[in-house]
Amino acid sequence: EIKVLKKQLSESFDMKDLGAARQILGMRITWDRKEWKLNLSQEEYIKKVLERFNMQDAKPVGTPLAGHFKLSKEQCPKTEQERNQMSKVPYSSAVGNLMDAMVCNRPDITHAVGVVSRFMSDPGKEHWQAEKCILRYLRGTMWIVLRYSGSDTTLRGYVDSDMAEDLDSRRSTTGYIYTVGGTTVRWISRLQKLVALSTTEAEYVAATEASKEMIWLQQ
Repeated sequence: EIKVLKKQLSESFDMKDLGAARQILGMRITWDRKEWKLNLSQEEYIKKVLERFNMQDAKPVGTPLAGHFKLSKEQCPKTEQERNQMSKVPYSSAVGNLMDAMVCNRPDITHAVGVVSRFMSDPGKEHWQAEKCILRYLRGTMWIVLRYSGSDTTLRGYVDSDMAEDLDSRRSTTGYIYTVGGTTVRWISRLQKLVALSTTEAEYVAATEASKEMIWLQQ
């Protein structure tokens, strides 16, 4: 079927068959035919990102966002001098690079990246330190890959909420993850659209969003 498709495409477009894909969107693709497993790695991309922000020799940390970071707009620059200092920091560029890693194969940094991205328009020193914490985490975990196997196609989902996590709006966070054969295929962490009045309400909102995603995935 693939050969037929290639032939049909070549009749309509100028194209060159380069064989099996080895790299796409910064991801290295390796295929173990004996084990029947496909690996997606961003190690090379992460190395380049760390070098871009001079974090290649930073001390690794064990979590993407340490518990002592309580980020809010209160930590945004309050004086012109502070704004001038932060204007020299490549905050938005770093967020963009982290989002690329997150979207492709790093669900483990999704929540942390979502938090620091809230302050792209006016970041402060504390926000920048939190962003560097994510980079330090990647420094120690760049070897992580997503490994897909054709032996198990069971779809499973997990969902949770964080009540009033955003200190500025007091909106809760919805987070869910879906796996096929134990490997992640879909993941989300985002603020809820309303202000939940209880943990139960926040959990119901999260479960509803996750259920809608499950219905779509099953189709």
